[in-house]
Parts: sequence; C-alpha cells; structure tokens
Amino acid sequence: MRYRTRRLSSQIFVAQLVILTITIVIGFLLLARAERGHLDSQFEARAAAIAQAAAGVPQVRSCMATPAPGCASTVQSVAGGIARQSGASYVVIIDMHRVRHSHPDPALIGKKVSEPIVTVDGRVHTGVDNGSTGRSANGRVPLYGPDGHMVGEVSAGIRESSVSSALWRVLPSYAVWFAIALLIGAFASWQLARRLKRRTFGLELDEIAQLLQEREATLHGIREGVIAFDADGRVTVVNDEAERLLHLSTGAIGSRLEERMPPGRLRDMLAGGSTTPDDIVFTDDHCLVINRMPVCIAGTLHGAVVTLRDRTEVTGLLQELDGERGLTESLRAQQHEFANRMHAVAGMLELGLPEEALRFVLEVQGTSAELDNTLRTHIGAHQIVGLLLGKAAEASEHGIEFVIDPATSLGEAPEKVQALTTILGNLIDNAFEALATVPAPRRVVVRIVEEADHLTVMVDDNGPGLPAGAGEEIFRDGYSTKAHLSSRRRGLGLALIQRMVTRMGGTIEVSEGPGASFRVQLPRQESASEVVPT
Repeated sequence: MRYRTRRLSSQIFVAQLVILTITIVIGFLLLARAERGHLDSQFEARAAAIAQAAAGVPQVRSCMATPAPGCASTVQSVAGGIARQSGASYVVIIDMHRVRHSHPDPALIGKKVSEPIVTVDGRVHTGVDNGSTGRSANGRVPLYGPDGHMVGEVSAGIRESSVSSALWRVLPSYAVWFAIALLIGAFASWQLARRLKRRTFGLELDEIAQLLQEREATLHGIREGVIAFDADGRVTVVNDEAERLLHLSTGAIGSRLEERMPPGRLRDMLAGGSTTPDDIVFTDDHCLVINRMPVCIAGTLHGAVVTLRDRTEVTGLLQELDGERGLTESLRAQQHEFANRMHAVAGMLELGLPEEALRFVLEVQGTSAELDNTLRTHIGAHQIVGLLLGKAAEASEHGIEFVIDPATSLGEAPEKVQALTTILGNLIDNAFEALATVPAPRRVVVRIVEEADHLTVMVDDNGPGLPAGAGEEIFRDGYSTKAHLSSRRRGLGLALIQRMVTRMGGTIEVSEGPGASFRVQLPRQESASEVVPT
C-alpha cells in the first residue's frame, strides 16, 4: 500500500482528488450560503406581503383610527387569523404610540415595543428580527386609517426554522449535482495521472530527479562537447565543453544555430548538412571531430544529438608524424636507390668490367654532387636542404623529375623554419600524389625566395590540375580530389596548411591548371613569433 501511494500516478490522482474535493465542498458551502440569503429575501418579502394584507383589512384600519368598544378583540382576532392562514409566526399591530394591539402572546397586548416605528417614511421595511417569538424573517408596513392618515404599523414574521426547512429541502438536489461533478473530476484526474505516467515512461518522481542529477553530472563532467536540438532545430542542451569549443554563450538554449554561429561548414554539419561519422572540421582554434545522431522515439523524430571531440593536440601529433613518415620514406628511397647502384657496381665488377664500374660511380657521384651543390648554393638552412634531398630521392624512385628553380634563394636561418618545413613538405607530397596516375614525363618544380619583407614558396607540377571552380574549395577540411582507397582520412593536409599560413599572417594561392601551382607568401616581421603546427 505504501508503494502504491508513492507512485507518481497515485500521487497526482490523490492530490487532484483532494483539491477537487476541497473545491467542491467550498463551492457547495458558498452555494448553500447564497441560497440561504435568497430564501431569507423570499421569506422577508412574504412576511411583508402578510403585513400588507393585515394593514389592508377595513376593520383593522377603522379600529386603529377610531377605537371603539370591541375593537381590541377584533384586531387580535383578525391578526391571529391572518397569521394562521399564512403560516406566519406572528402578526403584530401597533399604534403611533408603539402600543401593541395584537400579539401571539396575549400578555404583551397593551404594552409598548422597544423599537421605534420605522415605517413613518411610508415605505416597507424587511429584515431579520430577534423578537420575543425567536429569530424570524420580518416585514413591516405602515397602517393607514380610512382617511389616509398613518395610524400605526403592522409587523409580520416567519420563523427561522421555516427558512431552514426550505433550505434543507433544496440542498439535497444541489448535493447530487456536486457529487456528480466530483465523480467526473475524479475520473478526469485519474485519466490525466495515467497519461502523465505514460509521458514520463513509467518513472517515479525520485527516479526523474535522479536522472536529472545524473544527466547534469554526465553532461558537464565529460570531456566531449554535447549539443542537442529539438525537431525545430532549436538548441535544447549544451554542456560546458560544447560552449568552450563552439564559443557559445550560456543563453544559447532555446535559440537556433543561425542566431549563434556564422555561416560555414561547422554550422552546416551541426545542423545536419553532413552525416559522415567522425567528420573533421577546423575552426580558428580547434580541430573538431563531429558526430550527429538523430533522436527517434516510437518512430517519431524528436531532434538530434551532436558530439564534439577536440582533436587539436592529436592532429598536431599526426602532422608531426606525417612529417616523420615523409622523412622516413625519403630515407628509404635514398637507401633503395643506393642499394640499386651498389648492385649495379657489384655486377660490373663480377663481370670483369672495372672501368665501366668506375665510370658509373663517377657519373652517380657527379649527379648527386651536382644536386647537393645546387641546394647548398641556393639554400643555407640545413633542415630545408635535408628535406629537399630526401624528396629528390623519393621523386627519383617514383620516376618524377624533381627540379629546384634557379631563382631559389634562402638564408641559413629563415624565420619560421619549422613551419616552412611543414608547409614545403606537405606541398611536395601533395604534388607527388597528384602525379601518381599521370604518364611520363612527370615534373615537380620547387622555388623558395627570401626577400626583405616576405618569404615566397612555390611548388608546381604538370599533373591534371584542379577541377574548375575548386580554387577555394580545395582548402576546406575534408575536401579531396582523390578516391578514399584506405581508411585514412583525406582532405586535411591543405586545410591545415591554409590555417597555419593564415595564423602566420600569410597567404596561399593555387592555380586551377593545367597543372597545379601553389604559391605561399609569409611575412617576415621580426616581432612575429614562430608558429608551430598544431
């Protein structure tokens, strides 16, 4: 029984039933009071009518105007007869000296009343009288003689018990209607309690409160951003991490995304423009992994939930890993090329061709020395020289002609050397990938020019170039012209470079072809600090 009274539906039903009962009782009492007042008014008017009937009897008017022998008994007899016939408790007739000439108690006849004559104004007066016969509804009228002059007052009364009896005859019918109304209200309350129970999925109040506490603790305690939308696209839930990652204010709940965020890919993905799992979006400060899941209950769409993961640090590590992977690939290419040459020399020696082997070694040495000399002549930064030597070996392995533009000029300690290494390596790798399916001849040209106020990097290839109109789209995160042949997510390298260049105050441009030509220009302010890719 205790369990049943603790159920949410039972509590709602009992509470509403108590409220309905109290309301019905109060309403019934007010109605009884109003009905009692109405009956009082009716009985007072009836008493006044009885008094007017007595005041209109000719014998009474004559006797009160001109007393004569036998008038006393006549007035008492007429008043008593009218009282009996009308059901009045009394009919009292007094003269202008307030002396009683009739009364239910004969002992009071001839005695004065204590109240003044109130009908001297010529009007009928009604009210409740607490006289010698008890509480009664009273009516008083003026008594006029045959000549029209006022000779007294007639007062008639109906006992309060008669009014109460009439009230108790009326109230049961009202009580039945109020009981019916209470039953209808109780049934409606029971149905409402059941509906609310279904709407709360059968959860009790304690369970709902516990779920709310757990939800708040979970939402604001996890390191992932969570933002939920209703079916109309309005924000219903947003936790602290989502506010931090999206720079949303605390008043975002209840508003739409277009009211809180500028147009762009991030807003489109939050609004459902993309359904790709673990999609990556770059903002000015973060690299976010976004997942959007629609919320359907009983086959009805109720909105969506979006989770946001901050992968800024991970992306930076991946970028560094890509750089190391590129360096490793370059070293592997150099080792492979060196091994091939050693095999050729060993074969010539085994065939007894030492002179041919010597010429081959001198030729290879001259070629390598020429490239190394060219790089060291035009570039003073050892980190950049090492990168380009590795890329040259990798290009040779893939059958790509790797050319250093004669106009290249770079000092020993260029500003932002780490960022320059990342940008240059990504652009060259991107050019190599663009030439992967292009028939020979394949060519990549690198040009680095250091001037007084800026540094320019250019990487050209003779590949197919970019599709028409893709000059701006290519820097969007997730965009790629290559097929996703592996699980590795593509379309991030150029987006990272573009954001890196922008944060450094530079610009990046690309031609649409034929062939792709990337041009990066970085300012050389002495006050600018070196930006490390993240």
